[in-house]
Formats: sequence, C-alpha cells, structure tokens
Amino acid sequence: MSRLTITLDDQMHRALKETAARQGRTITSIIEESLRLRGIRDQASARALVAQARERARLAPGKALELAVEETRATREG
Repeated sequence: MSRLTITLDDQMHRALKETAARQGRTITSIIEESLRLRGIRDQASARALVAQARERARLAPGKALELAVEETRATREG
C-alpha cells in the first residue's frame, strides 16, 4: 500500500477524525470510500467499465469510450 500526505483544513481534519472514531473506522477507510463514491477508479477498472459499456450497448470502441466517460462523470456528479 502506498503512503500519501495530504493537507486538510483544521476543521475538516477534526471532523474526519471524529467521524472515524464515531464509526469505529480508520481515516484511510473513509477516504477510500469517498474516492470510490466519487467514481475514482484505477486504469483496470476504467477499462472494465469501457468493455462493459461496449458489450452492453454493442457500440464501436470510440462510442463505447464516450459512453463510459459520460457514465463516469454522472457517477462522480451524483
């Protein structure tokens, strides 16, 4: 697992620590969940999404990629 240093506003950091304690979770698990909910994916997951879109829609590769990008954006925007 890679390590990462981030800078948070003091109030946000405090809220994150309190939430982690209240939920009995780690800060890492909360951040990872937040990234997943925002649609952040590794390259393999993104490729799988493209393949799934292509198969489901029976589209040409370019159109499938366009659809995957649209679906990813929609997921990120909630």
